[in-house]
Amino acid sequence: RSYLNKYRDENVNFFSPGIISFVFFISIASITYFVLGVDLYTDVPSLEVNEYGTYIQSGGFLLSPEFAAILFALVLYTGTFITEIVRGSIQSLPKGQTEAAQALGFSSYQRITLIILPQALRSIIPPLTNQYLNLTKNSSLSVAIAYPDVFMVSRTIMNNAGHALPMLSLILVTFLGLSLFISLFMNFLNRRVTRIGA
Repeated sequence: RSYLNKYRDENVNFFSPGIISFVFFISIASITYFVLGVDLYTDVPSLEVNEYGTYIQSGGFLLSPEFAAILFALVLYTGTFITEIVRGSIQSLPKGQTEAAQALGFSSYQRITLIILPQALRSIIPPLTNQYLNLTKNSSLSVAIAYPDVFMVSRTIMNNAGHALPMLSLILVTFLGLSLFISLFMNFLNRRVTRIGA
């Protein structure tokens, strides 16, 4: 136990993934604020009574039934595949890894974060990339329940204005850009967790 604490104290890394992620998202939010000039405010929902004695709801986030349906369907469908990917990767590790961590005095949280997950990520990330790409493409199924995503808006413009080529190009660039971004980001993560020479 004392060896583990001493090792942790000597190998403190201030550039941990959590700190890097926090700084990254804060910087993106700040850049967006300064570029777009949008005021930072919280839209708190409120309930008011008008002169007729009826209640009027204002503010907050409006969740349309179409968006709720497509969100529920995509989360449920994609979540099952991602759950199986994570479960299979963790169970594929040798049982001796967990037993060795227990023998060294690791807590259950330390066993998961320091021993199990770093090894399981090597087999989690490649199929997870495919699932994220499938999720991007499956989001266009929201047309079936009349949710106005980029595909439905482009199709409406094509039908009304007749600009087929620019709208098809917009769809192509949107899905290609999203797919390339997801692939590049997941390949970057895959290179980070892959053993050198393995």
